[in-house]
Amino acid sequence: MGSHLSPTETTCYLTADMFYLEVLLLPGGEVEDVKLAQHGEAPVSSESLLQLLKSKKFEEFSVKLKGLSSLYNIPGDNETKIKVYTALQFLGKDLQKISHLPRALREYNLQVDMILNGRIGYLLAGSEGIPMTIQYYISPSDILLMSDSERCSVGQLALVTVGPTDCTHKLQMASVIPQPPQLDAQGLPLFSPLCEVLSGMMPACFQLKLQPPLPMLSSFVEKLSQITDVAIADTDLQWAPFPQLMMTLLRENGGDKTWDGQDAHFLVPLPGREMHSYVLPGAAWEEAALRGALVSTIPFTHPAHVPALLELLRHQCAINTLLASCITSHRPSPGPVCDLYCEVLPESGSSLSVTFHLSDSDSLSVLLVNVADSQKLTCSLFAVRSEDQSMDEYVSRVLKRCMSIPVTMRALNRRLSKRTCGEPLPACSSTVSTADGSPASPPLPMSCEADSQKRDCPGLESIGIPTTPSTAAMFSQDAMGPDATPMEAESAFCLSVTEVNTNPTVNPYPSASVCVYSHWMHNNHLPEFI
Repeated sequence: MGSHLSPTETTCYLTADMFYLEVLLLPGGEVEDVKLAQHGEAPVSSESLLQLLKSKKFEEFSVKLKGLSSLYNIPGDNETKIKVYTALQFLGKDLQKISHLPRALREYNLQVDMILNGRIGYLLAGSEGIPMTIQYYISPSDILLMSDSERCSVGQLALVTVGPTDCTHKLQMASVIPQPPQLDAQGLPLFSPLCEVLSGMMPACFQLKLQPPLPMLSSFVEKLSQITDVAIADTDLQWAPFPQLMMTLLRENGGDKTWDGQDAHFLVPLPGREMHSYVLPGAAWEEAALRGALVSTIPFTHPAHVPALLELLRHQCAINTLLASCITSHRPSPGPVCDLYCEVLPESGSSLSVTFHLSDSDSLSVLLVNVADSQKLTCSLFAVRSEDQSMDEYVSRVLKRCMSIPVTMRALNRRLSKRTCGEPLPACSSTVSTADGSPASPPLPMSCEADSQKRDCPGLESIGIPTTPSTAAMFSQDAMGPDATPMEAESAFCLSVTEVNTNPTVNPYPSASVCVYSHWMHNNHLPEFI
């Protein structure tokens, strides 16, 4: 970058080919204001750049400038860079138009609904060198632990950028969504062909840069290219057995387990000192069709590609979330005796089976999990004396609610144990009974009203989970389902109310302390809550 002072020495200019900064100085040399002018735009004050200079954080200031420069990281002359930047600007505007199209809400929280179900996810406009960002997936545990300060940084993100290519691609130089937009049967706009709007051939294409990189099965990587007609360079992909990719991410987050091609054995701790054992047989997961790669960049050329790409990414994220719930840093040892032993086998690219053994049964049982897409998860139970279709529906709701195989297996194991023993299944109730049979008060979190500022949910604050309308709504009976069992219901993060120790000499609400987020607990490798 070039730099020079104004004749009055009150403004310092930092200049690049496609943008410049104005740093306004006070007589004593202090920084008064910083203005950023990108190509073709008027200078605009930048509070973040101003604070970095005032705080003398020059390295962070340089990183910001590097981010700005990367927006124009296209080989060629200034005219080519201007065209590419213009194409990126119109792409961003069209993505915003798509995100604003009306649709039915599925989740209680608007941002969560946009992330999980929005055609373009939750869209964050780019600014000051940070490209437009899309939040496209978030797990249930992240939802419940998401604070206002990190609302836009949790889950899976994709940065909308451009990058150079070896061949030229036709990119838009104007909006491809006519006004007013006309929608198809899926609620997506009908796009104008590129030949009918201003466009140009450029040595670049649009990119979704995934943060963090996403482990993807080979079949899903092929589908990416089928959507965009732009192949992901094989040199950018390092293929490996899929559990190895998942364990690579675990090591990056502090785990020490590696994949050696043999059976991988993990212990998953759950509340109430319960422990599960999960084995991923090496031979089954070594098949060529189940190999995958860490994908960090997805090239595309048209805004119509983005909704389909995001649906595919969400599908893969749902599979990854389920598999990751079985992978922990806990190693098996001779001492611990597990409450449930499970073997996780791949059945296809989008389904797996969990084989397990009940302590009071002589036969094995199998739970088949099918992930048709990120919203359609179904379970089929194959077990002796269990042919009730309502059990499949129950387990499917539990799995979809918690996205955790261990938590689901815990709920299933308890239900099957009750049926084997001939115990009646617990009826729906939103209260806990004390030892003498009278209702306990105050109510448990799932009976909290949305206006939880007026009535606190006991136990949530005590373990560091803020009581908010969002967390209260997550535990409400409506959110759980009409026939949900309290605290063992579709949230599946909780202990069953009917199994809570109600001895009056101990805490009558232990579930209010231990129910919260077994998934959060084993993700953080904690043996128990209390």
